This record gives sequence, C-alpha cells and structure tokens, in this order.
Amino acid sequence: RKQPKMKLKHNINPVLLQFINFIILVYSFVTYIPWYIFSGSRQAIAKAKQVKAKPVNNKPGGVYRSVNSLHCLASVLYPGCDTLDKVFKYAKTKFKDKKLLGTREILKEEDEIQPSGKVFKKVILGKYTWLSYEDVYIKAVNFGNGLAVLGQQPKTNIAIFCETRAEWMIAAQACFMCNYQLVTLYATLGGPAIVHGLNETEVTTIITSKELMQTKLKEIVSQVPLLRHIITVDGKPTTWSEFPKGVIVHTMASVQAMGAKADTGNKQQSRPVPSDIAVIMYTSGSTGVPKGVMISHCNIIAGITGMAERIPNLGEKDIYIGYLPLAHVLELSAELVCLSHGCRIGYSSPQTLADQSSKIKKGSKGDVTTLKPTLMAAVPEIMDRIYKNVMNKVNEMTSFQRNLFILAYNYKMEQISKGYTTPLCDSLIFRKVRMLLGGKIRILLCGGAPLSAATQRFMNICFCCPVGQGYGLTESAGAGTITEVWDYTTGRVGAPLVCCEIKLMNWEEGGYYNTDKPYPRGEILIGGQNVTVGYYKNEARTKKDFTVDENGQRWLHTGDIGEFHQDGCLKIIDRKKDLVKLQAGEYVSLGKVEAALKNLPLVDNICAYASSFHSYVIGFVVPNQKELAELARKKGFKGTWEEICNSPEMEKEVLKVLAEAAMAANLEKFEIPVKIRLSPDPWTPETGLVTDAFKLKRKELTAYYQMDIDRMYGKNVK
Repeated sequence: RKQPKMKLKHNINPVLLQFINFIILVYSFVTYIPWYIFSGSRQAIAKAKQVKAKPVNNKPGGVYRSVNSLHCLASVLYPGCDTLDKVFKYAKTKFKDKKLLGTREILKEEDEIQPSGKVFKKVILGKYTWLSYEDVYIKAVNFGNGLAVLGQQPKTNIAIFCETRAEWMIAAQACFMCNYQLVTLYATLGGPAIVHGLNETEVTTIITSKELMQTKLKEIVSQVPLLRHIITVDGKPTTWSEFPKGVIVHTMASVQAMGAKADTGNKQQSRPVPSDIAVIMYTSGSTGVPKGVMISHCNIIAGITGMAERIPNLGEKDIYIGYLPLAHVLELSAELVCLSHGCRIGYSSPQTLADQSSKIKKGSKGDVTTLKPTLMAAVPEIMDRIYKNVMNKVNEMTSFQRNLFILAYNYKMEQISKGYTTPLCDSLIFRKVRMLLGGKIRILLCGGAPLSAATQRFMNICFCCPVGQGYGLTESAGAGTITEVWDYTTGRVGAPLVCCEIKLMNWEEGGYYNTDKPYPRGEILIGGQNVTVGYYKNEARTKKDFTVDENGQRWLHTGDIGEFHQDGCLKIIDRKKDLVKLQAGEYVSLGKVEAALKNLPLVDNICAYASSFHSYVIGFVVPNQKELAELARKKGFKGTWEEICNSPEMEKEVLKVLAEAAMAANLEKFEIPVKIRLSPDPWTPETGLVTDAFKLKRKELTAYYQMDIDRMYGKNVK
C-alpha cells in the first residue's frame, strides 16, 4: 500500500506520542465489540472485498461487465419508460406534490468596493422556494406548447444557452416531451464557439438569461442569420433595441401563457421514440472547435439507469445541490437521476455555493448552509480547492490544534483503510470541516477529470462520506464506471456500470497490451445502449471514434488508457493525446507529471509540455499567490505579483520545490520539468485555457504560451 505517503506530518514529542498511541489502542479495543455488533460496516467490508466486474470470457481483450449485469445489460429505469417524457410522467404521477426544483430568493444586491478599486457584486439570499413535480410538469407542458405556437417543429433543433437554474430543467423537459432536439452550449464558451454551435445546428430559437443576452449574445447575434426568437427565462431585459431586425425577444412566462391557451389536439403525433435525438451537446473539448454529440432518449435513459444503481437508498429523503453547468453531461445526468427518483434539486452557482463564496455577503449564508444537501457532484478542480483551503487553515492553527487534527486525520485514514468507522473523530474533530458543505452530505460524486488520491482520501476523512469517483464521456452519455460507496481504495474509477461493458484494446505505440501482467492494459472501449449516435454533421470523426462489432454492439474508442484490477475495477493510467516522445526516445505522460505536482500548496494549476524535437520537459504553472508571496519574502525578493511571477530567480526557486515533489512521487529524471513559466493570471473557463470541467486545453495553452515555449527551448525570441 502507498497509504502512509498520504499521512500528515506532526511534531509531537516521541514519549507523548507513545502515550497517545496507547490511549488510541485501548479506545479501539474497548469500542471494537459494540461497533462490530451494532454497525453495518462489517457488511460493507465484505462488499468492498467482493469482485465487482468480470470478463465475459477468458480471451485477451475480453469484455468486462458488472457482476450485476453479466448476462444482460440494463437499459431502462422503469418498465415501459423508454423515452425521457415517459420517465418524467412516471415520476410526476408517483411523486406528484413532492418538492422537486428549488431556487433561493434574492433579498438584497449591493456593490462592494475592494481596496484595489474593483467593484464586486454581493448578494444576500433568502430561503429556498420550491416547485413540486406537478408544478414543473405543467410549466414544461405549457412551455412546449408555446414553442409550437412560435413555429417550433418536432425533430428540429432549439438551443439553450443559460446558467444552471430551474428554468433550464423546465425548458429541457418541455423539449423532451415535444421531441424538440435540445442543443446545449456552455454559458462560458467564447464567442466563436457559440456562433459555430448555433450556425451548425441552424437553430431559429435560443433560450437564455437576461445577463447572457446582454453580454455574450449581444456581441454575436448578428453572426447568426437564421435566429428569429430569443426567450429569456428571467423576465424582460431592459434594452434590446440593438438586436437585428427580425429577431423577437420573448420571456419564458409569455411563451408559457401562449402554450396554456393553445389547442393541442394533434399533440400525440409529436411524441418521441427511443432512437430520437434528445440532446445535441456541444463539448468544450480540450482540443479544437467544440463538437456536437448527438444523444438519443435511449442513450440518456441507459446512462442514468447505470448511474442510479451505484447510489444506494436513493429516494425522497435526498437533496441534491445543482451548481455545475447543466450543459455538461455530468450535471445533466445527475439531475435526471434525482428527478426520476423523487429527490429534491436545489439550485446554486459556484459564486454562491458556500458562506465564503465570492458573491455571498460576509456574514450571510451560502447555498450549502441553507439547503443542507445529501448528494453533491463536483469536478476535481473544486475538490482540490477545498482540500488546499482546509490544509492552509490547518497550517495556521496553534501547534496543539494542528497536532490534534493531524493525529485524528492519520488515525481515521488507518481505520478507513481497514473498513472501520470513527464516529468520535467525526463528531469532535471533523464536524466543522463537514459543515463547509452543509453537514449532511452522504455521497460526493466526482467526475470530469482524474481526482488525486490525496484529495480523495481528504474528502473521505474530513467530510465523513464516500467519494464516488466516476469515468464517462459526453460520447457515452456520461456513463462508464463509478466506484461503489463501500470501496475506499483511491486512484480507481470503479467497475463498469450495469448499462455498459468495457474492453481494452492494444495500443502498440504506447506499449500497452491487454495481455500485460499483472493487469491487462490498453485503450478503453465502452459499449452499450448509452454509447451515443455520433457527432452532429461530422461523419468522418464519428467513423473514427465509434465502431460497430459483428454482434451489432456500438463501441466508443475513448483515447484513454486503462488497466483492469483483479476485482474488476478500472484505473485510468494514461491518455493517448498526453503521450509525447522526447528527442532521445523516452515517452513522457504529461498527465502523470501534472498529477504528481498539482497538489503542492505552491501550485494552483500546472500544464506540462514536451516536444519531440527536444530532450526535456517544461511547464506552465499558476502559482498559489499566498504561498509564492511567502517564498519570495523568505528569499528576500520584493516586487509586485507580476514582478514575482516574471522573475527568473523565483522561477528557479519554484523549480526546486517541483523537483523535490517529483522525486518523492518517483518520477523519472526525464519526466521532471527543467524550466517553467509562472503565470500571474489564473486559468478559468472564461480565459479559454481550460474547459468548463477545468480540464487543460493543451492546444490553446500552447498557443498562449508560445513565446515562453520558444524561450524555454532556447529559440531566438524577437
């Protein structure tokens, strides 16, 4: 086990430490018998040791399936509910008056002037107000009928370009009912990408918010000649006179009012069938222009069937907090899982999520504190941020407090690795940290990118809940694998979901073979009803990434490299696009280098870069402002933030820290960055340098830092 490396270091007197360890031993002995009798954890330990997936046959490259779907893959959530409109109708009938979608009312908005002169908008928010299943259903029916009055035809495209909110889900359900193909675009996409998506899908109607209409849409609407209707979900905007002639602006409420009065006699003909396209989801992919992934009704239903099976006791007592972009397959799938199981969904945003979030006025409550969710999805970037913030706070504690926290942390880590629980530590030591996410979280779902072992273990320990790490792509309707809640191992993404099967294909160039020992390795291929139809108007790319075998099974070639462990769990070990051959012939996995260095307190983000024309790795680093400023002070360097980042002297100091961490992580000498560029500005989706899931966009980062790359590789820079 590599477990001890994740332990925190303390500075306790050795004699005192022996005494504390003796007390812990006595406590463990005294509490073990009642724990064994009354806790359900022993069943969990047994389940954790069980085989979770098996190869269907013993041939190399054989297909792996979950032990719960060895003979037949699951594809339908409820009998007869083979399209999304039927799933919602079933849920509406079953959970009629139960609360479904919640939104916080804005009590007060004010501008706060910062010492730098910048103005930050701050809000004071009230309680959550709720719409029931019945309320949402009626609003969706009326909106769908209203869109028909505006001329929207079944099987034609309609775009939604909006922040995550209740109206997004209502609009989506309306489209699913009426068989309109919903084109989803990230609210943070850049202008050219939005124009590309809207023109490629030839939409005439776009659903948006006042803010996005008056900022991003205003700039590009003249480049979308087919656009006729803009529908704002949150009331009429104050000005729209600048919009081109022929474009009409409606409010969602006015379209719903039209729909309520409309004659819907021939509505039955427009109902979707399972193979109809439900969503054309534009990925803000880490390479090139965004691609529209065509996802059918049966793709989504198969995907959410697989996901729901991995969340035990999912039901009416659960509250999910929705704040990730609904245009991302992870968030859309998670919310559809909740909607179909009677859970409540309370809406939030990254700016209002916690008490310390940027838009929340000091002293007032963030969304998690008010909502107290039981389920939450997060991308690793957000979890890494929480991890670093808590660890920075631990470092600021008094020596006694810090050592107490570290002892409890290390003790719980050992107990978790044995499958035991620590109720006393949870209530006395970790309660305060747990309250950062409302105090009631029972499962954290993580996807979108790999989560480091240290961050995963931290979330397990401090938030006292399992972290369900998942692996899936937009092209697989978000479904692939998810770890089971009683599996506390780190660094793995779990067994295949019951809706799909996975096989590994040899990748000779990278040296990965499905005959490798002890674990078969290769490119991950996902098969099943969740595998999507392909890319919109991009037949060549569809043929490259999707294949159909002799049995008619559709396979997605993911480009990710994985290995299957003996219990049938998958581990992602590499990515085809991340592998670079250096001048001397060594292969460097850029993702592996980044994973080894990303969790350093000094590093907020890092992108490794290598070229086949050179013999060493370089990197771009977004340093942590507080940590780098402290390092500069220790080294006697004075200057502004930009001057510190642009200083060759500070680059060398940071390189020393990176090199130490790289050696500790057992990186090869040729994998360790030799030169770096410190970036004074963070990488956010708005900069276009990372995706909405905060995955690095290597192509854009390379273009952005081209002059620095030339400098670091010794080329003449004009």
